[in-house]
Amino acid sequence: MGLHDRTVVITGAARGIGRACAVRAAEEGADVVLIDICGDLPAVPYPLASAEQLENTARLCRKNGASVLVETADVSSRSAVRSAVTAAVDRFGRIDVLINNAGIGAPSGRPAHEFTEEEWRVLLDVNLSGPWRMIAAVAPVMIAQRSGSIVNVASTAGLVGYRHFAGYVASKHGLVGLTRAAALDYAPMNVRVNALCPGPVRDDPAVDGQMAAVVAESLGISTEEQEAVDLASVAMSSLVDPADLAGAAIWLAGDDSRKVTGTVVAVDAGFSAH
Repeated sequence: MGLHDRTVVITGAARGIGRACAVRAAEEGADVVLIDICGDLPAVPYPLASAEQLENTARLCRKNGASVLVETADVSSRSAVRSAVTAAVDRFGRIDVLINNAGIGAPSGRPAHEFTEEEWRVLLDVNLSGPWRMIAAVAPVMIAQRSGSIVNVASTAGLVGYRHFAGYVASKHGLVGLTRAAALDYAPMNVRVNALCPGPVRDDPAVDGQMAAVVAESLGISTEEQEAVDLASVAMSSLVDPADLAGAAIWLAGDDSRKVTGTVVAVDAGFSAH
């Protein structure tokens, strides 16, 4: 119960890595604030999370004994982010951990010059500015507490380039940079900021995962073909599970990593070791 009596805020909590992190945090004794958009964005070519999926995450967390607050919010809206954070503080009185997981994998699948202004904007607005908005709302709470841990879920696309994914790669490289800069900003107040770089992650049906399918569709190949490409790219000959990311996130959230800040942890089955 490493997170007993702590409040963990998770964005993109309705499915995938976000759900895995939420359930693991609940298992570790935390109260959880689950945030997701519960609706679609016009420039994003695939369905985003639903209210039903977010409520399913909440049900799983409550099953593990957690007190749960569910908030529908779009991280590209500063007013929505502020409202969700205010609700969290009103409910629990503090915020100990922020897991910035909300993100989109498409529009993608084209050379950089073929993206429209709106497609480029939405990738950076959700994947980079979204985490910044959450940090801007949560940091004053953590500074007042003189403690806190922020975990930004980036990607191996924040470490290397990927052909035909310029917007996504740019957003995740930016998130790694934001992590390092914010870590220096808040270190004197005992607020830590770290990044996780997952990939390639298996689409686990247990958490309604779908990012590998999104990548495959963007490239015009089957999910099976994408999985074969992913398997060939990793040293361990096995894909990463959402639970693997959740374990790393909870470690960064807890006291065992109390002197870890400004660090980028690749949970990628050896992909970035090549």
